[in-house]
Formats: sequence, C-alpha cells, structure tokens
Amino acid sequence: MKNVGEAPQEELATGERSTRNRVARSILDHGPSTVAELAGRLGLTQAAVRRHLDALVSDDVVEAREQRVYGARTRGRPAKVFALTDCGRDAFDQSYDKLAADALRWIAEQEGGEQAIAAFARARIAAQSGAYRKAVESAPAEKRAEALAKALTEDGYAATARSAPHPQQGEQLCQHHCPVAHVAEQFPQLCEAETEFFAELLGTHVQRLATIAHGDGVCTTFIPKTSKPSGTAETASGTTSKTYNASASTAGRNPA
Repeated sequence: MKNVGEAPQEELATGERSTRNRVARSILDHGPSTVAELAGRLGLTQAAVRRHLDALVSDDVVEAREQRVYGARTRGRPAKVFALTDCGRDAFDQSYDKLAADALRWIAEQEGGEQAIAAFARARIAAQSGAYRKAVESAPAEKRAEALAKALTEDGYAATARSAPHPQQGEQLCQHHCPVAHVAEQFPQLCEAETEFFAELLGTHVQRLATIAHGDGVCTTFIPKTSKPSGTAETASGTTSKTYNASASTAGRNPA
C-alpha cells in the first residue's frame, strides 16, 4: 500500500478537493459549524478541518462568524463558526441545473418534444416579461435598450447597453452573466426565445451576436438604431399588427 507521501500529486489534489467538498457540504447540510463539530461529523482531525477551512475561506466559499449565544453567556470568547457565503451556495445550486436539463432532455425525447421545449422557453420568458415591459415602455425611445439592461441586471444578468462599434449604427445589449447558461448550452431554445422577446419588446429586428451558453464571454445582442419592421400581419379583426424577426446567430462576431 502506498503511503500518502508517495501518491501522485494529481491524486493528492483530487483527494484534497473531495475532502474540501465534504467540509462545505457538511456546512450546507447542518448550518454554521465549529471546527470541532465538523471534525466529529467527518471523522477528521481538527487540524485537518482548519486547513480545509482556510482554503475555503480563501476561495470565498465559507466565512468565519462569531457563534450566536442564546441565554446567559459563559466566560470566554464565543466559539467561531463557519458558514457558506453566497458564492459557496451558488456552487451547490448547480444541481438544480442538472435537474432542469434532465427534465428538458426527457421532454425532448417524447413525441413533439422539440416543439414542446420551444413552447416552454417562450412561456418562461412571457412569465418574466412584466417588469421588462414596464421598464422599457416607460422609457423614451432612445433609452429603451438601457432600460432593458437595468431590468435584466435586477434579475441577475449583469447587463449593460452601449453604442455598437463603428461602423454599425445601433447599440449592443451585453449580458455579462446568465443564470441558466448550463441548461441553455444544451437547449438553445432558451436563448432563441429570449432573442425573440427582445425583438418584440423593442419593436425592431435584433441580432444575437454571442451567448455565454455558446462559449462566449458575454451574451451580446445587436439592436439597430433604425430598422423597419420586417413584415405585417392582419389580425382576425381586420387590423394590422407589426411582426418582427429576431436572428438567433451566435457566431460571436459583429454584423458585417
């Protein structure tokens, strides 16, 4: 049997990561914990637990807090406890991504599954559209992309709107974060539905240049400064309504 000191470096690294994940998972499952509590639950020495906690604190996965004391305080300083940070919780939230992807994959395998996923993607956007519509419709025409960016930021997309690079005439809507990127990587219908919604909301053709799900660093949508509607459609009542097309291109290049 090999001694620990003889194990390959990559094997040790894998073991370290595994134990570190166990420490974080124990805090997730049991709440803020002391070194002694973690050592007892995981069968590790307190020195080993402290070493892993130091690394997790350095990575902003956990943070040290003063333990809350209920009732009369005893002598001495309260024990220090370690709790997950928001960043640490986000790391565990990825399991929900897998659940969502598994569910959509199952739907896709059923008869008519692709159409069902596209319908789901549109329904999901429609359910979230209220705040976006309110923000955009209350803004002047020249500020609508900026208003949409602010509304998206409030939903965690870290969005900005800026002038498109010369010689393009228009704006670029940039989403620097995508909460559903892992799922959208497998189901681009989510990105396509979002692009269609942007076009309908802004009342103009838009072009998706890049997406995080496609491997790009930022989701980028080009919004032309002036663009005529791509077509019209007559409703059952005989009135004419405008229809707009949205390009789902994810080539990651500015339009030529």
